[in-house]
Amino acid sequence: MLHITQWLNQIAGITTTENRTIEVWNLNHQQNPTVLAAWAKHFREHYCSDSIIDALRAGTGLSRKDYLEQMIFPDPTTAPGPSIRAGDFGELLVADYLEFTLGYWVPRTKMEGKAIRNESVKGCDIIGFKVVSENNTDSPNDELAIYESKASLSSATEPNRLQTAVEHSAKDTLRKSEALNFLKRRLIEKQDQMSQRVERFQNPVERPYLETNGAVAILSSNIFNKMAANLPNTIGNNHPNDKRLRLLVIHGNDLMPFVHALYTRAANEA
Repeated sequence: MLHITQWLNQIAGITTTENRTIEVWNLNHQQNPTVLAAWAKHFREHYCSDSIIDALRAGTGLSRKDYLEQMIFPDPTTAPGPSIRAGDFGELLVADYLEFTLGYWVPRTKMEGKAIRNESVKGCDIIGFKVVSENNTDSPNDELAIYESKASLSSATEPNRLQTAVEHSAKDTLRKSEALNFLKRRLIEKQDQMSQRVERFQNPVERPYLETNGAVAILSSNIFNKMAANLPNTIGNNHPNDKRLRLLVIHGNDLMPFVHALYTRAANEA
């Protein structure tokens, strides 16, 4: 599948005062209609599968485009819609990064569970899984990855968005069991046998595995430039999984207009 991660380019990292490495990636998005159309469809179906949109809009009197814009997608202008758009975009970008760049299995059930379009979904942001054995037997090297994503695409609300992601990531150790339970339930409801893959990670005492946490800041490049001096001060030693904590920054030019254009294309091409 054509996807936006092909526009991610890793550039020179940043070393923190704790001697951790912050990976830095540049999202060099381009006006490529083929890639944008493919990713707009991929993006749209996180919220509402194309296979059920007609059944869902039946009775509303709305076209597919209007149904998505008025009932499903966060509002482009009325607060907190724009910030929810930025946050959702960041989570979906990180999910694609985990799946297509790092090779995790990343279930996509979170956005479709939204009851209110202008709210974010609570809980762990992105969850990925790796099972080492080909016959699905347990290995202590099986891996659960939980990433926290924080986006600042139009304004810098704080001096170090990555530090906020680290602090929120620390809460994922408490939210993990509930997040896995919810994910497993959603897969069972969809009659997806991959629910058994989630089950493998629900009892780390009896079925041990590796656990990785990630903290990611998604920034427009002008905001990244303003925060650059503070990023080396990012503190991770207080994180409960600090030995397996990954730090990332992804930035790109004019990301908020790009995000709005992506939502518009996703609605228009439904």
